[in-house]
Amino acid sequence: MPPTSNIPVPEYEVDEDELITGEAVALDLRPASFILRAAGALIDGIVYIAFFLGVMMVVSASLLGETDDALTAAITLSLIVLCFVGVPLTVETLTHGRSVGKLAVGARIVRDDGGAIGFRHALIRALTGFLELYGTFGGVAALVALFNGRTKRLGDLVAGTYSQNERVTYYPKPVFGVPASLIEWAQTADVARMPDPLARRVSTFLNQASELTPDTRNRLSRSLADQVSVYVSPVPATNAELFLAAVTAIRRDREYAALRLERANLARLAPALDGMPRGFPDRG
Repeated sequence: MPPTSNIPVPEYEVDEDELITGEAVALDLRPASFILRAAGALIDGIVYIAFFLGVMMVVSASLLGETDDALTAAITLSLIVLCFVGVPLTVETLTHGRSVGKLAVGARIVRDDGGAIGFRHALIRALTGFLELYGTFGGVAALVALFNGRTKRLGDLVAGTYSQNERVTYYPKPVFGVPASLIEWAQTADVARMPDPLARRVSTFLNQASELTPDTRNRLSRSLADQVSVYVSPVPATNAELFLAAVTAIRRDREYAALRLERANLARLAPALDGMPRGFPDRG
């Protein structure tokens, strides 16, 4: 058994609110903040109110003098339901959780498991939204969202949805070198015999390690370390993940150095390779 198998791997904490997929990968899904949700709701409210007033003006102009009070009230109620329930329901269903306000703030309504919402979710949100957003001028929605970890309003709690922030700042992944405890070992380590497919598997694991659950991360690092140790000499006495990181960094640095040397040699030979033989006429 290689030495890495007997070295304990550090424990890693998992946030209780993280979404764990069936492949044991922890997804980093960030809910929209209260300010973003409020801004998006305000924009949607302005759009739907403007749409309602526009429709009312058109209907009033077309039916001027031809309706009584009862019919006017019925038409008004129908337009209210259409503009403040039917339109949001249709928009969120067709766009899978988007609207004008959510597009403006970079948010989308998704299910609690991260999937796209359907008609049922949009219907529940539209019905409750009419009461908590327009019926109370957003008071109930703001109060519920302030005391909720994912800034859910009442409609989200009932429908099992939340607002996901889709404009997450991109941070480039840092490039790590050989761990400090293995620098001396790296100077004489032989890692050239490791097959390229295995090296790619190790690189993939290291890139995704932070997204894995602790048990899966420990298990995969040990398994890969056992496979890699067959092609490495000597094998250091360290934990599995540090061992994999050191081997990957050594291969990367040595291959980069070899590539630079090859390019330098080609640049030195370029005049002879691109030039014409002595005495040969240049017809170009």
